[in-house]
Amino acid sequence: MYYNDLRSQYRNSKMLEEIIEKVYKGTTTVGIAFKDYVVLASDKKATAGIYVAHKNVRKIVRINDRVAMTVAGLVADAQALADYIRAEATYYQILNNRPMPLKSMASLLGLILNEYKYFPFIVQLILGGYDYYEGPKIFGIEPYGDVTEEKFTATGSGSPTAIGIIEAEYSPDLDLENSIKLAVKAVATAIARDVFTGGIGVDVVVIGRDFYREITYTVDDIRKLLGRSMS
Repeated sequence: MYYNDLRSQYRNSKMLEEIIEKVYKGTTTVGIAFKDYVVLASDKKATAGIYVAHKNVRKIVRINDRVAMTVAGLVADAQALADYIRAEATYYQILNNRPMPLKSMASLLGLILNEYKYFPFIVQLILGGYDYYEGPKIFGIEPYGDVTEEKFTATGSGSPTAIGIIEAEYSPDLDLENSIKLAVKAVATAIARDVFTGGIGVDVVVIGRDFYREITYTVDDIRKLLGRSMS
């Protein structure tokens, strides 16, 4: 019996490792907090193993007028979590007559992921936006519920490449044009170097105190912005 229990635990642990590994294969998303706003960006390719399932997928989910979430991993799991936190934020707003703090949203998502760690949501998330109380905020949320506040972060298989670009050029005082350019450059560089990252452009969301803006950069737009192509 003891041997069978050990074997069962081993199988379960290996299964969980394989599931979580899938989160880090495919996709590149980035989140950057600046002095007055947050910029989120992502590629547009959806993969199923080595199969390219779609080349025009949106991986940045709007939560409300001040908050958005990037998605790496299973879309269905991410959509369920986005719907949940959107509902909780709306309920908090109605009950308290003020927005839910971004840190509270991130902590709540982390608690949910940790609670289900033995039957995990297969996601890696970036939650970012303009916090009503503290200004621009970015939180990285890992599959088992780890939550860290960052100035910049990246998820997915192209994240090592993307984070290197951001780290080399980041300044909290960058103007809006150069902030967007940095986020697009990070994702475009990952597209050029990571086989699981790609699609037909880069999606960007910019969130400030009084605005929420969605922009899609085509391949031609990126060439004009960066002075080079993504390949």
